Amino acid sequence: MEASTAGVRALKISLLILLATTILQAVIVAFTGSIALLADTIHNFADALTAVPLWIAFMLGRRVATRRYTFGFGRAEDLAGMFIVFVVALSAVVAGWQAIDRFINPRPVEYPWLLMAAGLIGFLGNEAVAIYRIRVGRRIGSAALVADGVHARLDGFTSLSVVLGAIGVLLGFPLADPIIGLLISVSIMALLWGTVRSIGRRLMDGIDPDLIDRAEHALEHTPDVRAVRDVRLRWIGHRLTGSATIELDATDLNHASQIAQHATEHAHEALRNLDEFTVTPAPHSGSISAETHHSAGTQKSG
Repeated sequence: MEASTAGVRALKISLLILLATTILQAVIVAFTGSIALLADTIHNFADALTAVPLWIAFMLGRRVATRRYTFGFGRAEDLAGMFIVFVVALSAVVAGWQAIDRFINPRPVEYPWLLMAAGLIGFLGNEAVAIYRIRVGRRIGSAALVADGVHARLDGFTSLSVVLGAIGVLLGFPLADPIIGLLISVSIMALLWGTVRSIGRRLMDGIDPDLIDRAEHALEHTPDVRAVRDVRLRWIGHRLTGSATIELDATDLNHASQIAQHATEHAHEALRNLDEFTVTPAPHSGSISAETHHSAGTQKSG
């Protein structure tokens, strides 16, 4: 609940920042007629709108599990991520079409110095959002929020490209503006690939191997645990769930249960985003081999 609240707060603040940035840029577009700035403005507006599906996803994630959705509703974040990809891709197409139209129907760019200021505004707005979203996303374990933050950071650099277009206009090369606009559209599509891959990995239950290593390390360093196997983790929204099998020498059921409980606690300490984690105790394979060998030897000597 606390993680979802932090995520919603981050989305509200970043939404306001991006909307303010977009409004300022839209006003400057009206004065300058810059197609590069228009492309950047459309994209920033689309980025601001991506906060809405993520907001809904965080709210859905708070709902308790049901008999139909036994793992809860955390995967709504991943669905929101796919929607974000669609919206951003659509904005890139619209911006690209506007750039191509400007090649066909040229129009002079007015107030290039104002255009440079707009590019800097876009960069600062996106960078502020990126820092905040990435920081909160990493703290609560939300891949969608981190991906959105990284995307905002990259968008900040595309806003700086508007400044390059303005410099080109000042140097007497008016086509620099639609060229930059088209390059922004192409770069958006290229940068989307990383987001698609990240969210697709979540949907396929992909996990960072470092998380598995940390879980194994925590389990292996639990007293009386001889070996660890079958460690499985999966993301459900911004929370982890999983299971593991630990091998023990304990023959007493109560002792084995206590060790399993301690191992579970160690796993939770190592992975702060871990919710349900089932640890199953099993006899150590070396002990079984020794017992089998001892039994066979006894039968043979008899």
